[in-house]
Amino acid sequence: MVIVFVLVGVAALAVLGGFHWYAWRRLVRDTTAGPGTARRVGAALFVAGPLLMLAAVVSERAGAPFWLQRTLGWPGFLWMALALYLLLALLVGELVRPLLRRALDHRAATRRTGGTEAVADSGTDSGTDSGAEAVAHGTTVGVHRTPGVSASTEPAPKEPSATKHTEPAAPGQPGEPRGSGEPLGTAAPVGGPLAAPSRRLFVSRVVGGAVAAAAVGTVGYGTYGVLRGPAVKRVTVPLAKLPRSAHGYRIAVVSDIHLGPVLGRGFAQKVVDTINSTQPDLIAVVGDLVDGSVKNLGPAAAPLAGLRARHGAYFVTGNHEYFSGAAQWVREVRELGIHPLENARTELAGFDLAGVNDVQGESEGHGPDFDRALGDRDTARACVLLAHQPVQIHDAVRHGVDLQLSGHTHGGQLWPGNLVAAAANPTVAGLERYGDTQLYVSRGAGAWGPPTRVGAPSDITVVELASREA
Repeated sequence: MVIVFVLVGVAALAVLGGFHWYAWRRLVRDTTAGPGTARRVGAALFVAGPLLMLAAVVSERAGAPFWLQRTLGWPGFLWMALALYLLLALLVGELVRPLLRRALDHRAATRRTGGTEAVADSGTDSGTDSGAEAVAHGTTVGVHRTPGVSASTEPAPKEPSATKHTEPAAPGQPGEPRGSGEPLGTAAPVGGPLAAPSRRLFVSRVVGGAVAAAAVGTVGYGTYGVLRGPAVKRVTVPLAKLPRSAHGYRIAVVSDIHLGPVLGRGFAQKVVDTINSTQPDLIAVVGDLVDGSVKNLGPAAAPLAGLRARHGAYFVTGNHEYFSGAAQWVREVRELGIHPLENARTELAGFDLAGVNDVQGESEGHGPDFDRALGDRDTARACVLLAHQPVQIHDAVRHGVDLQLSGHTHGGQLWPGNLVAAAANPTVAGLERYGDTQLYVSRGAGAWGPPTRVGAPSDITVVELASREA
């Protein structure tokens, strides 16, 4: 098993290195005329970026000193997002590149054809006088000059062997024809079309500039979307067993806040303020609250003590709690005034509220226990279940749950991550029905890794329960 993990790790590093080499080649080597400061800076960037990214992930997982995690987190995780969109933009650029080259080649060919026609017309109108005038001025009009061959219509007379021998001038010297020492097409006449190497450099710079601008703009906008705080969504969910007295009951659902080295106390306060502004009857925190220990993140989570709802706030663990010391965090949230539901249930006016541990807890012997949470309840009452992962819906259906509230997926967080999330989860985001059970999945309030979301905006959802009797 260890060998398998090592091989997978080596393969992943090889893929990562290969991509960064490809990105450096397209964005740095192909856009610079030769070795110099720009190429050296670009090379340093494409070496430092992936190293910071790996260091940020490893330092968080290994529990490195928190100051080091914070130092590495911002540049490392932002590079992770930037690398993804550089790759996607470069793939699009590979499709655009030949089209742009073809357009430039067509333009150059059109100019050459137009120039030839203009010379032909000039020769017809002016006759030999124009040619004589051109010779008098030392210029040649419209005649293609072959290297080493005089532009005159008469071959130049050979000099006697007794004439003084002169060294051939270096290619490119004034007054000398271009010899074999200088490749053709390295320069274009003033006002003429770009030569082949110049066209290649021009195309690389246009495509590379567009790729960089698209990637940086996408990551910048996605990061701004996270840092400004989650938006509020409102969803109405009818429940067949809900009594008329509970009609309109509002549950503020928040998941995946992911307080950690990047998102800290200020972000937690934005989440609290947003939730409180909805004036909910109950608050459900459905897992992945933190990425780190109570020692490091206790101050960041402190604003959660300010959550306000008529019937309080409730919490269930997510998979990231088990990477961060779940037992300590359960005690911490209880001290903050939030009620943990560890495979437990409480009866509220109109329905039962239950919660189960995350499946990751099985690694510590504290996994989900649906029988303990739901086994002896009155099935005539409506039941709302808090469970971090959508995959727990199948157990919820078997136990007659009416509504399951989940998170975990982030809605994919970074497009096209939604395609990956859809392959691993029955529902990525929103409300869906499974038999007699409905499942609502929040995209989450924060972000894991890059503090960036693309195509999956963060949210806090107010779920309003509706009675069919009303």
